[in-house]
Amino acid sequence: MDIDLVYLWVDGNDPQWLEKRRPYFKIVDEKSDVTCKGRYMNNDELKYSLRSAEKYAPWIRQIFIVTDNQKPNWLDTTNPKIKIIDIKDIMPQDCLPCFNSIVIECYFYKIPGLSEQFLYANDDMFFNADVQPDFFFAKDGFPIVRLKRRYWEKLKFRVRLFMGEKPGTHRTEVYNASVLVEKKFGKYYSGMPHHNIDAYKKNDFRNAIEDIFREQAIKSKTNRVRTKNDLGRSVISYYALAIGHGHLKYVEIEESAFLHVFKPDIMERLRFLKPKLFCLNDNEHVTDEDRERIRPFLETIFPEKSQFEL
Repeated sequence: MDIDLVYLWVDGNDPQWLEKRRPYFKIVDEKSDVTCKGRYMNNDELKYSLRSAEKYAPWIRQIFIVTDNQKPNWLDTTNPKIKIIDIKDIMPQDCLPCFNSIVIECYFYKIPGLSEQFLYANDDMFFNADVQPDFFFAKDGFPIVRLKRRYWEKLKFRVRLFMGEKPGTHRTEVYNASVLVEKKFGKYYSGMPHHNIDAYKKNDFRNAIEDIFREQAIKSKTNRVRTKNDLGRSVISYYALAIGHGHLKYVEIEESAFLHVFKPDIMERLRFLKPKLFCLNDNEHVTDEDRERIRPFLETIFPEKSQFEL
């Protein structure tokens, strides 16, 4: 089967983009999971993620990079395997401008020429070992849905709310998605998305956004920045499982690892775990000093230029 790879990329260092965003970011809080620098910071992770894809998943047919009127200055856009997709070409006009990755992701199914089976990666997600298509899709063409095993997640979330805690936007989005699917299909999935490279079917995306969860999609589509009522792509995975269009697999850390940039032992941890996939996460806990380690770390792991670089 043809399998494409989609990235969502932004250069949060771009002055023009920052000026366009300014009216919607009245308060910038470095401790917030919504407005912190790490949410939009460009450390050239995409360059190294593409190197990892070329090295470990050369069977990928086409690579689409979804951006907001930007492109990496090192990217060879003449390479026929690469296509830049501007968000204005796939999103409704009333959604724009949009600085909310959760909302943008909901329109990936509108990418022209996108294959029915596709992978999605943030730019901070990487292949770390040889993988074949059957790592992501079963013989029936349905995606393997990777979740982190969690018990009593719904109860724990509600207890936190009762105790006056304020769960982050990601955890709230996932909780809302699981409850939506439970209400529609009577099936509840407590597992959390593994926050790494995921597999999808385009038609499931389309059906979920345009039909099954249309009301929720309409409510969240004009959220310019992340909010706790966003309809996120985790609902696509739970929906696929509920209708038999996905195969559930609980992952172990050796298969899909989440590395925190603010921890100094990321290289040792990666070499110890040897995961097939890893995410190098920059978030509200990361300092500029921590970020200085990102490029040297990635250059050590993926030193050879890919065909996608000038």
